[in-house]
Amino acid sequence: MNTFEKALKTLEELFSKDYQFALATSKDNIPSVRFVDTFYDDGRFYIVTYAKSQKTIELESNCNVSLCNKLYRFNGKAYNIGHPVKEENKEIRSELIKVFEPWYFEHNNEDDENMCYIKVELDNGFFYKDGTGYKVNFASKEAEEFPFDFDSVMIE
Repeated sequence: MNTFEKALKTLEELFSKDYQFALATSKDNIPSVRFVDTFYDDGRFYIVTYAKSQKTIELESNCNVSLCNKLYRFNGKAYNIGHPVKEENKEIRSELIKVFEPWYFEHNNEDDENMCYIKVELDNGFFYKDGTGYKVNFASKEAEEFPFDFDSVMIE
């Protein structure tokens, strides 16, 4: 297994679940940040949201986004991939319902035509696990691996 493949496996271990990130979008060069629940699958993060939300509207004019939590950080391009019941969303819908099961149907109305999924295709990122840091370029499929100890104090 090469370093890129090892990094992808670590990403899956860390984020193939309901994981909250701060999502940064921008409009007219003014950033906007909010926390969202995400699910990682095959080099992408997915978000369940509403087409008329500020974040989704901002993505229409600028698809560049950042995700951050703790020292984990990612940059990528985000797209509204449409309503959950669209045929092309069938597989990811099944995963998202399972992962977000405690709240998916309580907080989402699939009868509403404005419900949608956002897919974040990753450009680059940094994350760590078990004393190892990873810096990944997803476009070139390259990764660096290095010793990394998270010794910062997080205050909640």
